[in-house]
Amino acid sequence: MEAPLYPDSPLDPSTPRGGQPAFWVGPRHLAGDDGRLYDAIADTLASLGWTNLTIVRGRHEPDEEPEDRQVLRSTVLHISPDALRWAQWSLADEPFHLGELPIAWQISARAETSSPLAQWSAYFTTDVPGEAVTDFLVALDARDQPAVPLADPELVLDAVAAHGWLRDIDQPQAAATDPTFTSHISLGQVPPLIQDADPRALTTAADETGPAGWQAWAEPALGAPCLWAASFAASVPHDLVAAFGACLSSTAPVVRRVLPEATQERLLRAPVI
Repeated sequence: MEAPLYPDSPLDPSTPRGGQPAFWVGPRHLAGDDGRLYDAIADTLASLGWTNLTIVRGRHEPDEEPEDRQVLRSTVLHISPDALRWAQWSLADEPFHLGELPIAWQISARAETSSPLAQWSAYFTTDVPGEAVTDFLVALDARDQPAVPLADPELVLDAVAAHGWLRDIDQPQAAATDPTFTSHISLGQVPPLIQDADPRALTTAADETGPAGWQAWAEPALGAPCLWAASFAASVPHDLVAAFGACLSSTAPVVRRVLPEATQERLLRAPVI
């Protein structure tokens, strides 16, 4: 059951004992990640039985105390039981950027364990709603063959249209936006450095258009910096992107304690009682 949302609720009611107050907020595509994008996803992966390991590299000088060691790079890698899919928290690893935002999670899959290369990868920056990344991962975990394409692009657009998103007038078969025109999902050219095993992606010249992949992002105001961005390589199965899009566009409110500064005035909110 969805909680009622009241736009006039005070943003900072008296903080209850034990921490920041919690709110039901919506729309979720503007609600951010609550500052818990790692914890939310890591908890989901643990519940699915994925294992994790941490790789730390640093500099250790002679006679230096352990607590003074300088850590240069730290990676947390989560691996599925069949080793065909993995998720890497890369925010601490000097990540590359998407929509001028640092990538936090990179999720990949391969067709067989004998191959060291990912068949495809998907990328999520900070402030992507954790619920949407979770649904993407749950759908990925449930697949017997994570690298085999299923369905067609229409499934993605149907998923968001079912929650009131509008198909693009010029590209009705390839793009949609929320009714306030702040969040978007589009099938088109993939940004540089997105990993994909499709041979066309590997051989496309700089002046050529490679295979199309899904991109999603939130732009709180025209010309303003993106709140979040997500990129899916061309080989990411459409049904997985549809799971992400369905959750992202859902009208059900989500619980948040930390609201994005760029969108908090756009959010409807009601205190969690």
